[in-house]
Amino acid sequence: MKKFMKILLVSIIAFALVACGAKEGDKGGETGQTYELSLWGSQDDQELLAELVEAFKATDPDNTYNITLGVVGEPDAKEKVLEDLDASADVFAFPNDQIRELVDAGALYEITLNKAEITAANQEGSIEAVTLDGAMYGIPFTADNGYFLYYDSNVFTAEDVETLEGLAAKAAENGTKVFVPVSNSWYIASFFLGAGNTIKYEDGKQIVDFNNETGVKVGEYIRELLKSPGVIAGLSDEEFMAGVADGSISAGWSGTWTAAQFQEAYGDGYAATKLPTIDLDGVTTQLGSFGGYKVYGINSATKHPEQAMALAEFLSNESSQARRFELRNIGPSNLVVGASDAVLADTSLAALAAQGVYAVSQKDVTGSYWIPAEAFGTELVNGYSGDMQALLDEMVSQINQ
Repeated sequence: MKKFMKILLVSIIAFALVACGAKEGDKGGETGQTYELSLWGSQDDQELLAELVEAFKATDPDNTYNITLGVVGEPDAKEKVLEDLDASADVFAFPNDQIRELVDAGALYEITLNKAEITAANQEGSIEAVTLDGAMYGIPFTADNGYFLYYDSNVFTAEDVETLEGLAAKAAENGTKVFVPVSNSWYIASFFLGAGNTIKYEDGKQIVDFNNETGVKVGEYIRELLKSPGVIAGLSDEEFMAGVADGSISAGWSGTWTAAQFQEAYGDGYAATKLPTIDLDGVTTQLGSFGGYKVYGINSATKHPEQAMALAEFLSNESSQARRFELRNIGPSNLVVGASDAVLADTSLAALAAQGVYAVSQKDVTGSYWIPAEAFGTELVNGYSGDMQALLDEMVSQINQ
């Protein structure tokens, strides 16, 4: 099977090179040109990027591309680009939650090359995540920045993991814990979003309604949940994974980046699925989540926008995403790769896809959200017994500014 997959990937890449070469040749027909481009990516991506860059050059043999690779991790891209646009790479990778601030600063070149083809090839959510006011400002190349539930199937049945109440009860019965990371602002949003609360960006401001009547019900639910003997919260990532490793934590929320650790700890019980439902004041409510994508953006100061767009498109096309999955097990935004047997057979990516139906893009989440939301969750973990409305009002007043 592995040999077949490698042959198939090689065939796909070869076909893509020919197709892309024809497409490049159609753009203006210039030959004998030399293009100087720079590309930023994470340290973990450097070997893959070097391989893909050479493949990209082969698509346009009539011109010369001198492409310089640089190491800038996706989370650091916005800060580096806004610090000095002219010194930044022509093409750089970044998480889509940075896109609004980059666009507002005039740092991104609008994607105009093959926009329809890119849109058709990728998940609808990934395209929405890079689109502002009808304009596309990035090309998605992953769809795995989200979270879901890992669990030990030797402890829980499929029915147990359907509800958070069922999880907590079974964990308590077995003397273990379910980790519910409500002191982390990324994760606690799942309760509010699932209940129908919203997080928006309007007129240059972050706007949340987490302090309305529904939000109060959510806050009270979390407060009661934390009293369960089968639930634990307030752990660092290291403490969480240590509990998974020693068997004291039999289920918890995380993402694809911890798949190997869960698989090692749970062995033949390794399993994952979407987040559970909760009983919110008598109403069965599916927990939501934040979902994010990594994308390639074009520096608005580039001297070669068409060639930079062509490079970004190649780095994110079907063959490149297939290669990225093969080498790094990174979830694809490309529809064809996402539907492949290899991706569908991956436990963590299948769970991510199942939760993705209930995920909200982080495109509209700005810096004012994170610290107040974390402070709210931390208060609950520390046993807050005061007025829930007052605590929510304090959080929202700090976010909505």
